[in-house]
Formats: sequence, structure tokens, C-alpha cells
Amino acid sequence: MIGPGRAGRSFAAALEKVGVEVAGILGRDDDARWAAQGVDAIIISTSDTEIAGVAASVVPSPTTVVMHLSGALGLDVLQPHLRRGSLHPLAPLPDEHIGVIRLLSGITFAVDGDPMATHLATLLGGKPVAVDDAKRDAYHAAACIASNHVVALLGQVERIAAQSGLDLDMFLGLTACALADVTSMGPSAALTGPAARADLATLQRHREAMAEDEIEAYDACVALARRLVEEPVPCV
Repeated sequence: MIGPGRAGRSFAAALEKVGVEVAGILGRDDDARWAAQGVDAIIISTSDTEIAGVAASVVPSPTTVVMHLSGALGLDVLQPHLRRGSLHPLAPLPDEHIGVIRLLSGITFAVDGDPMATHLATLLGGKPVAVDDAKRDAYHAAACIASNHVVALLGQVERIAAQSGLDLDMFLGLTACALADVTSMGPSAALTGPAARADLATLQRHREAMAEDEIEAYDACVALARRLVEEPVPCV
């Protein structure tokens, strides 16, 4: 493992729990040139901007797979290594303790390249899904919307709720129920509320009640809700 951050420590601990021997985790001050010698695989768990430089600094071994954990990058950043792969967990890893639990919880992993990536995802009890370079940008955009944008939207809930003297906590059960409905029925069937009903009077009262700098984001979400009504995607 190269990169002792949250992702690297989480993966190292999770792999050890499923019986994979982890030789160690190298950091910035360690010499990684010979890291590919005598191991089956290297996982580069640095930030995206550092992956290409780290990969280039490692002397290639024809039998060693070099992988990264990035959701945004393809396999080209792992040159000059012959055996290359990517293994991206569809779960946030905020710290090692939570990271290990999530990595072993049956999550989906986006994999590409060498079969070792699929093998490790399976060992962790996950669901490997192949995502090649040509689809990587759309995949990563969807992943960011599913995680980062949902968090940002709940930040807006927190701000607007505060105008009524209310806390975010009282709305999180509603969010959990909505996510459960999406899981069981799909987004189109799960959608409720004034945007789904085209209740323009209520939507306008909402806009008037909130701070001006919140309206643009609110309107964007209303437009997305209306699109879901008008252009539903069948639940497969």
C-alpha cells in the first residue's frame, strides 16, 4: 500500500481482516522504488493528483499488479506498469474505523483492468461492477451526486430549517424514509410533495420564505423533480 491516509489505512485493515497479508503502508518519506518487488499487488491510495507520479516512481515488475482507488481516473495514470487495475469503493471512508466497517459491508466497487481488482473486491465481500475508462467520467459524476451533492443539499435543509428555529436532526428521518422508498420503488415512484404535484402556489410560498441566496438551488431541485415526473426512468 502506498499512501497512509484514511483510504489506505481503511483498505489495509479491511484486507487483513479477510486474510490478505499487507506488507506495509508507505508514506511520503519512504522510498517506494522497489515496492513492486516480491508482492502480488500494490494499491496506490494517495490523492488523485499524486497517483501518476507515485506510479512512475515505482520500478515495474511484470508479475505485480499496480492499482489505484480513484473513481475519477482511468488506467493510463498507472504507466509504465503492465498489469494495472482500479478499485473504487462506493462509500465514504471518513476514518479507518468506519472505513473498515463500510468496506466489509457488501458495498459496490467499481473495478477495471487486471482481474486482481475484481478478486480483492470479492474477497472484501463486495459487489464488483466493471467501469472502463470510456465511462469513468459519467460514473464518477453520478457517484459525487449520490454522496457529495446529497450532503450539500442537507446543508441547505439545515440552513432553511434554522429560520424556523429547528434542527437538522428532525428532518433526517424524512430523508431516511425517502432513501428507503427510492431503494424499493425507484426515484420516480418515490417522489412526493408539491413539485411532484405541480403545486405552484406552495412552491412560490417556499421561495418567498427562504433567503434569496437559497432560491437558485431550490429552483434547480424543483426542476429536477419536475423532470422526474415528466421523464420517468423505468425502475429496472
